[in-house]
Amino acid sequence: MFTKLKIFLEMIKFEHSIFALPFAFMGAILGSVVLTGHLPSWMQILWITLAMVGARTAAMALNRVIDHVIDKKNPRTSNRAIPAGLISIRQVIIYIILSFLLLFWATYNLSSLAMKLLPIAVFFLVFYSYTKRFTWTCHFFLGITLGLAPLGGWVAVTGQFTWSSIIFYLTVVCWSAGFDLIYACQDAEFDKQEGLHSLPSRFGIKAALMTARVLHVLTAVGLVTLFFMTHLSWLYLVGLVIAYVLLYKEHRLVSPTDLSKLNTAFFTMNGVLSIVVFAFTLLDIFFIHRT
Repeated sequence: MFTKLKIFLEMIKFEHSIFALPFAFMGAILGSVVLTGHLPSWMQILWITLAMVGARTAAMALNRVIDHVIDKKNPRTSNRAIPAGLISIRQVIIYIILSFLLLFWATYNLSSLAMKLLPIAVFFLVFYSYTKRFTWTCHFFLGITLGLAPLGGWVAVTGQFTWSSIIFYLTVVCWSAGFDLIYACQDAEFDKQEGLHSLPSRFGIKAALMTARVLHVLTAVGLVTLFFMTHLSWLYLVGLVIAYVLLYKEHRLVSPTDLSKLNTAFFTMNGVLSIVVFAFTLLDIFFIHRT
């Protein structure tokens, strides 16, 4: 059982939770401070954490099941757990059911609005894995899905939307779609051969990387817009400077003729970026706002 669990966690890249989880916490903390002047409770943070674990686990496991035939054909993904025969689809489906139950249970213990919006979140968690079969805008659907992390965190503790929460949501949508475009460049030729849809396979790697740059410029604009719309101050801006440097370096690591450092650009830079933005937001709230 523990061996299968280890295989499952490796299959869904559990460590990639670092992308969205800090922004979910940031949405919860920022929303609570902006609207109530107080930090969210530890129980709210716990339920948000469990909801995020359930949502991401279900989404990634579904993606592996839905794409297992494609993954078997692609040399880059043929050694993934399902096509390699390390774990069965039936076993993965059990984990998916348990993950959705965890998501439902955690959301139930948060705000009523979060519970009402749960069906929309579940729809996108399932739907985005199918989009590359019919549209090159699939990267934006991934962004729409990952953007629900900060928006969900905000709504979970405040029970309402604000313009700040919408800006934060759109910022993470642009950030996520941008790094997914970079990641998709490595499969551009395979996607074209298999009739799959992506921006790199449709318009070329150069166009995809340029679009990713534009999206990350919009990300930078969105993050600084939050500064003007919330109680954040200069310490948050320090974090933004670091985040902007990371975005710049991310795009310097890849080019249309050299994708050898793509994994560093995709995982390391974006993982660090989300932690940095969250950490400096938290420091700002604790040491500036609370004083």
